[in-house]
Amino acid sequence: QAQLVESGGGLVQAGGSLRLSCAASGRTFSYYTMGWFRQAPGKEREFVATINLSGGSVYYTDSVKGRFTISRDNAKNTVYLQMNSLKPEDTAVYYCAASIMVFARKDRDFAYWGQGTQVTVSS
Repeated sequence: QAQLVESGGGLVQAGGSLRLSCAASGRTFSYYTMGWFRQAPGKEREFVATINLSGGSVYYTDSVKGRFTISRDNAKNTVYLQMNSLKPEDTAVYYCAASIMVFARKDRDFAYWGQGTQVTVSS
């Protein structure tokens, strides 16, 4: 069972950058596909990015391609989301999630979730 804690959120101007981190407890971090999701006020939670067990395969939603980079350090039990060229529409609570499914993409594929970290992008 994984416990996830996000950090790194904050307030940034449009065009700026933030790096989110998600620290996982337990010795089986490398067994999980890891993902980032976000939920803006009044909207449903949406998929942002996912990374496979080794970190060799990543997948992004179209709106963040070329701007966001997901990575992981299995030795540190941590997954990251580097966010560059941020836009006001990126404003949301960002959640880290873990899945035992190899091709996890949807909410229901992920069994473990962090508490979320707020990202606010001002125009």
